[in-house]
Amino acid sequence: MSRLEVLKTYKIYIGGQFPRTESGRFYPVELKNGTVTNICLSSRKDLRNAVVAARNAFEGWSSRAAFNRSQILYRIAEMLEGRKAQFVEELVAVGASRAAATKEVEVSIDRCVYFAGWCDKFTQAFGSVNPVPSSHFNFSVHEPTGVVTIIAPESPSLLGLVSCIMPVIAGGNTCVILASENSPHVAVTFAEVLNSSDVPGGVVNILTGKEDELAEHFSSHMDVNATIYCREKHLKRIQENGALNVKRVLNWAKYDWNKQGEDPYLLLETQEVKTTWHPIENIAGAKSGY
Repeated sequence: MSRLEVLKTYKIYIGGQFPRTESGRFYPVELKNGTVTNICLSSRKDLRNAVVAARNAFEGWSSRAAFNRSQILYRIAEMLEGRKAQFVEELVAVGASRAAATKEVEVSIDRCVYFAGWCDKFTQAFGSVNPVPSSHFNFSVHEPTGVVTIIAPESPSLLGLVSCIMPVIAGGNTCVILASENSPHVAVTFAEVLNSSDVPGGVVNILTGKEDELAEHFSSHMDVNATIYCREKHLKRIQENGALNVKRVLNWAKYDWNKQGEDPYLLLETQEVKTTWHPIENIAGAKSGY
């Protein structure tokens, strides 16, 4: 007797675990060979659970040494390289040519390495010592903004996902991301890479589902500090929702991720600038400048 193949169940990724959507809903996605896969149709409750997980993970992730975050991002690249063939097959299954799929996976790996390199360098590169008219040192440094929601581009489904996640977490933020609606398979598999790459649970949370249903909640949640939007349909509404708690709204639909993803200024877009004053001590050790 021929054996029955065990098909993969595509789940969402919240808090380092792979739950099914709390609503039990799904939607079908047809592959190039005619096979139909069922994908979790995430709900508002799933988003709220993911934001809680991201908020709980924020303090630990943002307080890690920058070089340690760099090591973890590089580990993501290592694990992605080791599963390169699997990702190529999944991209081919949703309609990409083998050459295009191979290039997309390779560029995604390189993008992880690129931002791994910036983790412990961007503060020195973009921070400053400011001139002030008093006897003080005045430093401006960058700090992560907090929890970031991301509505990833529809295409390229893997490279777009990686290009949005890497600059956000490289700077110490945590995130909740809505994967491509029509090609979500690689996002779920990428969650498996994250889960085996020393990324703490809750730092990256990946949901699958409908933009029409979730875009409103991604941008209006009151415990979200910034929203990145990589599509076009709901931009105006998301910008309006950003005013509810003065969250930062970033329009990344303008980027061609094949050409523009390696940019340290993307990392800065989810950073806040903190300025610190410190009195200068004289030779005798007494503080001056008051």
